[in-house]
Order: sequence, then C-alpha cells, then structure tokens
Amino acid sequence: MSTVLNWKKGIRDSFNKHNGYAFKGKITNTYVHGYDPAENNRLQDQADALVDLLHHDTRYPAGSRVLEAGCGVGAQTITLARNSPEALITSIDISETSLTEAKKKIDAAGITNVEFRLGNLFELSFQPESFDHIFVCFVLEHLRQPVEALSALKTFLRVGGTITVIEGDHGSACFHPESEEADKAIGCLVELQKRAGGNSRIGRELYPLLRKSGFDPVHVSPRMVYADASRPGLVEGFTKKTFTAMIEGVRIQTLESCLTDQTTFDKGIRDLYRTTESDGVFCYTFFKAVGEKRI
Repeated sequence: MSTVLNWKKGIRDSFNKHNGYAFKGKITNTYVHGYDPAENNRLQDQADALVDLLHHDTRYPAGSRVLEAGCGVGAQTITLARNSPEALITSIDISETSLTEAKKKIDAAGITNVEFRLGNLFELSFQPESFDHIFVCFVLEHLRQPVEALSALKTFLRVGGTITVIEGDHGSACFHPESEEADKAIGCLVELQKRAGGNSRIGRELYPLLRKSGFDPVHVSPRMVYADASRPGLVEGFTKKTFTAMIEGVRIQTLESCLTDQTTFDKGIRDLYRTTESDGVFCYTFFKAVGEKRI
C-alpha cells in the first residue's frame, strides 16, 4: 500500500531561512519538522506509504481546474496528477525551494498536467471562482486561523465545486506494547506545534471547520492505518519511516524547550520502534473531508 502524508509547511508571507514563515499571525512561526534533506526524504517515504488509503477516491474529471494549496515538495502532486491525468492542476506553495523540488519530481515522472506557482494562501491572485476543485493536505495543522484559510480558498472555488481536505490527528496514535515514554515523546511534538500556533490534532475538527467556512454538505471519513508484522510495507513505510521518524526529528527542539528529559524522550523513541517488532502493533487515524460550495 502507498500514499501521501506530507506533514507540511505552513503558508506565510515572509520566509525565515532558519525554518519558518510568518503571515500576520495567521500561520505558525515555525515548521517544526525543518527543511533539511532528511526531512524531504521522510516526506517522500510518507508519500509512498499510504496512497491507496488516502487517495483511491481522489479523482477529478477531464478538463477540471484543480488548485492544490500548499504542495510542498510535490510528494502528493504526483498522485493527484496520475489519478486525474486529464485535469488541469495548479499547485502553489510559498517556498520557492519547495516548488523547485516539486517541479523536479513532476518532470522526472513525465507528468505534463501540472502548473506550479509561487503564492501565499491568503494573497492569491486568481480570479474568483477560477477552480472547479481545491485540494488541501496537511496544511491546516500549521495555520493559526484555519477557518479564515478555508474561507479564503472558498473564494476561488466555483459554485457547485468541492474542496478536499486531509489531516492527521496525533492524538489518535495507539500501539502495542504500550509505553508512557512513547506517549510523552508524541506529546512533545503536539506541544511544539501548539506553541508555534498550529494544531497537530486538527483531523478530528475537519467537519466543524468546513461548516464554519460555509461549505455544505460536508462528508468526513476516517482512514485508519493499522500496521503489524503481517503488513511489512506499512511497518517499514509508515511506523518506522513516517511516524517514528517524525517524532524523532524534533528531539533537539524538545530538549531545548525542556519539554522532557533526554532519557525519557530517547526511551520513547526506542519504544515506538519496538512496536515494529514481530509482536508489535501501531495504529493512526487520518481524516478526509469533502465539502461543497453551495453559494
């Protein structure tokens, strides 16, 4: 099984070269996962882990104009384009570096139905109702004001068009063997993102967020990842290379922020890897919402 779980960069109007943006207080101050090559590799591992789970039903008709808001390094763009080869996809991101990486991926794959543009989610230059569909994945978790972001995007969607939003929920992680230290390590990432103005448990809120933004009807479907030894691809691609790698990646920030001590955090990471052994189990839930613009 493969997919896209790009835990992504936020969208802001000035780029901080250390590792973040800032847009009038609307977006988080930092992208807690960083922008180094190791993180890009993790994003691609994620994108290869759960494609069927998250995207088997993401397809757009021929001629559809689709806006992908916050494409990052393009890990999901390839799946969108391949699932809807006759749709016209415009993928935006505020990071020029990310767009360069995304274009490389698309060109290498021989895909020709994607156009990339540098753009801020809150200051897009498209005409109202320019798109038939909008796709947003792992972006809202980094925004201070997700309802405002969704409302801004709604402007560019035609009446009768749809928005698809996918988010994870770090509060949904459960595993065997249980570990208080692993729970604490996950909680450190949740807290870091909260301090930055984001919400890593936003998946459970998609229905009310979309309704508050004026979309109706809204349909949400939970997508659980279940990994045990009988599913080695998910154990390797998701439990190890996606989720545990993500938690492990904030070790320095966690210790510098004094959220826990080194011994506790490191044991938590070891215990997460322990769930990948022959008797281990790991579960995580994503939420996929589709809303329609009626007016």
